[in-house]
Amino acid sequence: MRTKVAFLIVLLFIIYSCSIVPITGRKQVHLLPESMMNSMGLTNYQDFLKKDPPVANNDANANLVNKVGHNISAAVERYMKANNYADRVAGYNWEFNLINSKEVNAWCMPGGKVVVYSGILPYTKDEAGLAVVLGHEIAHAIAQHGNERMSQELAVQAVGMSIDAFMQQKPQQTRDIFMSAYGVGTQLGTLAYSRSHESEADKLGLVFMTMAGYDPSRALSFWKDMKTVGGAKPPELLSTHPSDDKRIRDIQAYLPQARKYAGK
Repeated sequence: MRTKVAFLIVLLFIIYSCSIVPITGRKQVHLLPESMMNSMGLTNYQDFLKKDPPVANNDANANLVNKVGHNISAAVERYMKANNYADRVAGYNWEFNLINSKEVNAWCMPGGKVVVYSGILPYTKDEAGLAVVLGHEIAHAIAQHGNERMSQELAVQAVGMSIDAFMQQKPQQTRDIFMSAYGVGTQLGTLAYSRSHESEADKLGLVFMTMAGYDPSRALSFWKDMKTVGGAKPPELLSTHPSDDKRIRDIQAYLPQARKYAGK
């Protein structure tokens, strides 16, 4: 049965692969309209901030998050418009918030809703380090990785019924899948897929931070520092992220390409 499901997923990906990721040129599948993802992103973002209110705008760190965020988003807008990807940011209304949390984390919902956790600031250290994180998280949204992840999971969960019917009949499960698509929980069956997204977001993020005026090589020292987070790490096969050493090697290899976007 699992083999048949896997075959159906692959078949769906082949049939519906009608979109191209900016910069990398990878083909991707979306079973959901991005307008729906933006709407779900806004709802979950607002619900999140009700439970975890953002730090006041007059806080120095909150100001820095807002400053760097808008620098990166402006670069993203320039790239999208110059390269015929304006539809990727249609309906985006960028917001950048810092919340007080020991968690080392940050994320960007569809529609440009970005949250940075204060626990990551000791690792970003400076403006360029923060640009590494925001460039990477915004890249996930621009590459529409959440839509891909959710499409894949819905294809598995909704076997035997239409996706529309599944979402209407199982709203809580749909919400759980949505949140999982943005990093809350994972399953072994989707790990390789998630690792490819992480690597792709690294590349897009390097381009965006370079266009925003930051040195992309700052990503190397940031990820070296991140190797110390959480103690012992699981092997790459059992991780949703590339191994730290592999990620650093891949970033090093991509730096010459990213630097070509300086001043654009």
